[in-house]
Amino acid sequence: MWPDRRLLELFKTEFPIVLAPMAGAMDADLVIAAAQGGALGSLPCAMLSVEKAREQVSIIRQRVSAPVNMNFFCHKAVEADPQREAGWKLRLAAYYKELGLDPAAPINPANRAPFDAAMCELVEELKPEVVSFHFGLPDRGLLMRVKAAGCVVISSATIVKEAIWLEENGVDAIIAQGAEAGGHRGMFLTENIAEQPGTFALVPQVVDAVKVPVIAAGGIADGRGIAAAFALGAAGVQIGSAYLRCPESRVIAPARSALAQARDDSTVITNVMTGRPARGVANRVMREVGPISPDAPAFPHAATSLAPLKAAAEKLGRVDFTNLWAGQAVRLGREMPATELTRALAGAALARMSHLAG
Repeated sequence: MWPDRRLLELFKTEFPIVLAPMAGAMDADLVIAAAQGGALGSLPCAMLSVEKAREQVSIIRQRVSAPVNMNFFCHKAVEADPQREAGWKLRLAAYYKELGLDPAAPINPANRAPFDAAMCELVEELKPEVVSFHFGLPDRGLLMRVKAAGCVVISSATIVKEAIWLEENGVDAIIAQGAEAGGHRGMFLTENIAEQPGTFALVPQVVDAVKVPVIAAGGIADGRGIAAAFALGAAGVQIGSAYLRCPESRVIAPARSALAQARDDSTVITNVMTGRPARGVANRVMREVGPISPDAPAFPHAATSLAPLKAAAEKLGRVDFTNLWAGQAVRLGREMPATELTRALAGAALARMSHLAG
């Protein structure tokens, strides 16, 4: 039924659909529900401790026998710059005052750590079927250990050059992340956000440039998008935003409301929330300070000074300082259980492809 079965054979899933790992917006529950629907469930581990990641995988394994993908960031860690942090705090001072917060109060450091030896040991222990990376790949030694544990390795490319580099460095499949995609841009060989191609332009060029299966990501949220990805030569799709309003997601009620009201032009690429370009529904701080600000400290340190503001505003039912990561097709998302949504997406895609073939 599927015109390219390489991904199905690689992942051993019912459908060539990957649930995008969405740190902060989901946990084991969404992974389980998507996996029960036939997708590859992805657990975002970049903001988890080793203990928490182990616990989450244990919950998944107890409830579903499907393959699981553990996802990690592999950015180059940058030390916090006190001068830059102070300038950022000053830029946000009016918000602290408005919410009655003390800008001098101590705040927790950023909790987005790159893949390291401790997480690698956890992967060796748990042996997830798939391990995915964002922002390139970890160092060679760690990567070899992941592969030796028997895991399929995938990573994101935002330009053709990155896809070629990933293939040369041993990945088994490549996620072609178009500019429409929600969340952090997976850029690692470029810093020029203005040059990032869209999904329709990127996918066929990546397909032409590499031999490994290509997973299309960005702006795909229904059967039409999945069928289009296959028409462009993809062997599968990665979908995130369509799942944000599923009951199994961890998105808080005010954020669900903002996502439900979002339109095709509601998302922007911003560096204000974390210090690294990411696409989300524009919130107050993104509009007033950004969306791109030269004052934002390097990733992930921009998030630290925003954390108290986020917590205080959320208590008031507002998402002025909350990451509303979502792609340009966010409006196509639906409020339905993730298992049902996955089957509906696959069914609509197969019907569309058989109609076009017929």
